Amino acid sequence: MKNESNISEMENHFSMKKATAEQKNSPWREFGLGMYKMLPLCLSVIPWGILAGSMAVQSGLTIGQSIGMSLILFAGAAQLVTLGLLTSGASIATIIISIFFITSQHFLYGLTLREYVANLKARYRIPIGFLLTDELFALSCAQQDKKSLTASYLIGAGFCFYFCWNLFSLFGIFMASSIPDLDKYHLDFSIIATFITIIIPMIKKMSVLCGVCFSLVLSMVLSYFHIEGAIIIAGVSGMFFSVFIARVMKESV
Repeated sequence: MKNESNISEMENHFSMKKATAEQKNSPWREFGLGMYKMLPLCLSVIPWGILAGSMAVQSGLTIGQSIGMSLILFAGAAQLVTLGLLTSGASIATIIISIFFITSQHFLYGLTLREYVANLKARYRIPIGFLLTDELFALSCAQQDKKSLTASYLIGAGFCFYFCWNLFSLFGIFMASSIPDLDKYHLDFSIIATFITIIIPMIKKMSVLCGVCFSLVLSMVLSYFHIEGAIIIAGVSGMFFSVFIARVMKESV
């Protein structure tokens, strides 16, 4: 009887451990954890979203079109550039080509995360691809335990940012009619603040630091002389400079 009692206790113990493990790895728990991890980056996007929403209305779009743009075109820089080009009277071809190059870094994001999502079903890969932004990519790279980059975690983090972006864009859309000339408040500075939040944690090597500093200085110099495409030129030059420094210092990958 004593042996049977011990066996029963052991079975209960293992059952409890199994239930705890299943609860720990619950998709909904991972979804919530992803949302929680993304919240700090969502705070920095508040003025950015408001600016995008207000610019949409000021560019001549209706409220419905402005809301639809934030829902469908989930890319802050692309949305702001599109609105600026629309205001200046640019052609559709110009807008498409410009947005293609502005968002081309998403190809690199996708290739980097490919090993974590390649084996997932299409119903998971498609929403992850749609929700993949600079912020989600940075959050994924900063994650120490790569095993935690599950479909639920990535979708939760991406959805949190998507929800906040559209919420604050909605505020901007309705604020545009009550607070004129929102662009005078320099809300676009939030774009800089957002990317600083993303870049700083990723500087872990001397070559990366040198590349960032080189891009920063070069962008200011080119902007001072009013050279078109200053930011793109500085960014690409910074990457090459970073690779050069890495080879000189013989840094490991």
